[in-house]
Amino acid sequence: MTAIDDVITALAGQSYVCGRALGTVAFLALRLGRPLFLEGEAGTGKTEIAKALAAALGRRLIRLQCYEGLDAAQAVYEWNFAAQMVAIRSAEATGGTDASHLRDTLFTSDFLIERPLLQAMRPQPGGAPVLLIDEVDRTDEPFEAFLLEALSDFQVTIPELGTIRAPEPPIVILTSNRTREVHDALKRRCLYHWVDYPRFDRELEILQARAPEASARLSREVVAFVQRLRTEDLFKKPGVAETIDWAKCLLALDVLTLSPEVIADTLGAVLKYQDDIARLQGSEAKRILDEARATLEPAG
Repeated sequence: MTAIDDVITALAGQSYVCGRALGTVAFLALRLGRPLFLEGEAGTGKTEIAKALAAALGRRLIRLQCYEGLDAAQAVYEWNFAAQMVAIRSAEATGGTDASHLRDTLFTSDFLIERPLLQAMRPQPGGAPVLLIDEVDRTDEPFEAFLLEALSDFQVTIPELGTIRAPEPPIVILTSNRTREVHDALKRRCLYHWVDYPRFDRELEILQARAPEASARLSREVVAFVQRLRTEDLFKKPGVAETIDWAKCLLALDVLTLSPEVIADTLGAVLKYQDDIARLQGSEAKRILDEARATLEPAG
């Protein structure tokens, strides 16, 4: 991809609609070989861009899902202890119990279970993979420090095997829902972009790309309602992912237009907390629907 428009077009080919700013930073990450750090609310499409980019480039997608307590060993590799024990017992049964021989036999690639970071360092068919480090804000600072070192040199060390360096650095995308602040040192290593909730026109374009079977009227009503819903005092505002899920649920029910009754029956597709759902009971759903429709211009 030699231009920003190439990236935007390639992503659009995977039904991922992005603006110029995101397309620019993605292009620069590819051109400069820099990790791309995407931060924003959950459900705004951060993970999806890694999937779309991998598909557009024809590269393998390797995903490291972060969580509290994740450490370097779990992210890089572990030894297959069960297989090693079988090998030890087999050696004992045949009299081959020399300690140094066993060590040379047991700690080889045959018994190595590769985790995402190590997999991303390996050569892949079609070129370097896309490494998605998802929700890095869920980890702790020691793992961040390890990650910073790994991404700086694109290499990992296994004591029994030595240092493994990537022949071609992977395309790295990190995401954060900002449940906590990620250390500046890691952010400085990356190109940064804040992924916000899209404006009405952009979200409508996204919905039409992901649920093209929805009518223009239903799509506009769904997007307008969700956009209006985000202005309410909710525990968790719905993301673009919820907009798409809701539209698909409505299509499965053969809904042609929104009504307070339909909204009440399908709120579980767009809101994920009972307190938020309870806020929209009774006349609240109708009020928000009326306000949403008032913002819509005639479809023409």
